[in-house]
Amino acid sequence: MASPRLETYCCPNRDAATQLVMNFQPEVFCGVCIGSASISLLLTILQLLPKKGQSPRKMPKASSSSTILLLISICDILGGLGMIFRSSVWLGFPGFIANISVANGTDVWPSAFCVGSAMWIQLLCSAGFWWLFCYAVDSYLVVRRSAGLSTIMLYHLMAWGLAVMLCVEGIALLYYPSLSSCENGLEHAVPHYITTYAPLLLVLVVNPILFRRTVSAVASLLKGRQGIYTEHERRLGTEIQIRFFKIMLVFVICWSSNIINESLLFYLEMQPDINEMLLKNIRSAALITWIIMGVLNPMQGFLFTLAFYGWTGWRVDLKWRKREIPWESMSSSTVGENAYPSPVNYQSNIHDSKKITTTDSQQTDEAISMLSEGNTSGDDRLTRSSPIYQGW
Repeated sequence: MASPRLETYCCPNRDAATQLVMNFQPEVFCGVCIGSASISLLLTILQLLPKKGQSPRKMPKASSSSTILLLISICDILGGLGMIFRSSVWLGFPGFIANISVANGTDVWPSAFCVGSAMWIQLLCSAGFWWLFCYAVDSYLVVRRSAGLSTIMLYHLMAWGLAVMLCVEGIALLYYPSLSSCENGLEHAVPHYITTYAPLLLVLVVNPILFRRTVSAVASLLKGRQGIYTEHERRLGTEIQIRFFKIMLVFVICWSSNIINESLLFYLEMQPDINEMLLKNIRSAALITWIIMGVLNPMQGFLFTLAFYGWTGWRVDLKWRKREIPWESMSSSTVGENAYPSPVNYQSNIHDSKKITTTDSQQTDEAISMLSEGNTSGDDRLTRSSPIYQGW
């Protein structure tokens, strides 16, 4: 799981609230983290691997949105590997980890491992938050025809740059002037928690606004394509709205426990004695949400692939061939090309329409297809000659 308490625990003079949660059934907690992260890791990779039965075709140039979705999954996979490694060391070498609690100890490796593993997990989670924010921005710009593959470099600079900058800044402020001096005051801890939760809160607040505006813009695009807004266009707009809702639902489920847990622990830190009987219920709630975090945080990777692509099946095809993979966009297909459907399609009853030859109409169709790529439907009712779906 990802929590700024992991970095705080590396301080020998850590606060009482951090000590409370980190010392609560550490073997059980680490086992929960390993189990949840391992399941999520295996299922995420299974989701992304090519499947048998998919028709091979020329691999098109990926769109910016499909690239961002892939990078989000990569961040989740690497973050999950960090959680598995960290928890495995804690379980396998308890004596090694016990040296972290020794102030002014001569062995620096336990502290180095503690800081390094916590930073790795925090950095990948933060980068995933920033990439999710970039996805919302890109979705909005795509329908406004202001984005594309040319903007992906800007997204790289923003996501990786801000993630590294905030992580390094938070760690530097927490451990200043030395590892043994951190947590002597809130001036050390508060900036670290702010830099950790800033991107998370940004996604929670701003992404729903951007998604809502994107859906409104999609409705305008669909209406302007032929001058009418029929039930078919309305249904496609609804499906895109549902996809955005699934993404935000997964995010809220996986990370709301972190916000609740951190609020409870900060409240406990403000009390003179956190072991008072009056605070028993608050301590219990903090410990329960701590275990919930260990389950839900690592599961984000798999749940996001379900929101992005739907369930892609068990039948993995490991044979090397030029074929489509789930995260690739088919929006570069031209009208009239023999296009295959993506692994995931929307359910729709859109009737066949005439080919749209104008550049403006093609751009509109490609913008819609970029937003809807990667979604599934058990009943393929989409007509492949429809201009919107030619890009799929």
